[in-house]
Amino acid sequence: MVNVIIAVLFCILPAPIIFLNNRIKIVEKIGIVLICYLLGILIGNIGILPESFSGIQSTIQDVSVCLALPLILFSLDIKKSFRTTKTGLKCMGLAIFSIATVAFILQLIFRDNPLAPQLAGLAMGVYTGGTPNLTSIKTAIGVADETYLIFNTYDMVISIVYMLIILSSGKYVIKKIFRLKDFEGDKNITVDGEECKETTSYKGMFEPKTFGKLMLALLLSAAIVGVSYVAGTFVKGYETAVTILLITTLSIICSLFRPIRSIKMTTNLGMYIIYIFCFTVATMADVKKLIHIDTTIIIYVAVAIYGSMILHALLSKLFRIDFDTMIITSVSAICSPPFVPAVANSLKNNAALISGLTTGVVGYAIGNYLGVAVHWLFSRLPF
Repeated sequence: MVNVIIAVLFCILPAPIIFLNNRIKIVEKIGIVLICYLLGILIGNIGILPESFSGIQSTIQDVSVCLALPLILFSLDIKKSFRTTKTGLKCMGLAIFSIATVAFILQLIFRDNPLAPQLAGLAMGVYTGGTPNLTSIKTAIGVADETYLIFNTYDMVISIVYMLIILSSGKYVIKKIFRLKDFEGDKNITVDGEECKETTSYKGMFEPKTFGKLMLALLLSAAIVGVSYVAGTFVKGYETAVTILLITTLSIICSLFRPIRSIKMTTNLGMYIIYIFCFTVATMADVKKLIHIDTTIIIYVAVAIYGSMILHALLSKLFRIDFDTMIITSVSAICSPPFVPAVANSLKNNAALISGLTTGVVGYAIGNYLGVAVHWLFSRLPF
């Protein structure tokens, strides 16, 4: 009974954090994900969780990320994403090539480290998609909780510095250094409000019509997870990876159907479940292993972020991509779509906002495939 109560508390804990995030500036600046991690580490290391709860922790961790992924992908409009902006998608292709190239270089540098292929898979997924991809790939390729938590913590810290550069005058230094051309087109193009809806806003979720459809979406998500899990058991040795990729594929197929894609707030619900995952993973981490800096991982993350950004800028110059599109796509890839509106506002460019959101959702869709594929390839390199 005690374990059931604790499990329920785990599931409702993100709610008050979200409430405070929407009302207190300092909480918003810290971010929901980081707060979930910090609270999780605190609760997991002060000795209040019973040993018998460890099995339930693992279950919550595995189930939450699998349930969240379809909900996030249901809202993806594949056709519109590819139709909206050719330049943005071209720029996204350059961003993907950049992180793949940097990951390969890092693989050569750290080839003697057995974690290198896993770090490459995580970097490939998160720097094309976002946190949902990182959590999915962690499960798919069997990354240890401590390694995942350290990677994600360093990623958040270094990404914050990157965002500060982009949101300040630093972005114009980038423009000057790489001599990227100015944006061509109408910066004041209107944006569909639904596309730009904040994923941290849950207002209206419990209205009868919205809540009812959301529960159907949750059931569909559970069905996709169930079918994918059963199918994955037939591929010996690759069960988890196949399960995650099947979940991604079936979710994208479902997003092609308008009645499913038009269900409101599926992304919000999916992110809520991701917050549960983040908190749960953090409670399983041994803080003693996080006290000392992991030089390999912090170097890997820093080089992956800034190295891929530099290469992306150079390629954008070569392929005559404008500065606004390059910056918004870089942020969308490295930091994920939720950060795009702030950067678009800084650029005073609504058209860039559309481009960033479009490339961002495409990144969410392909991130899992790229991350798993890179891990599989790099783990089999002869050097």
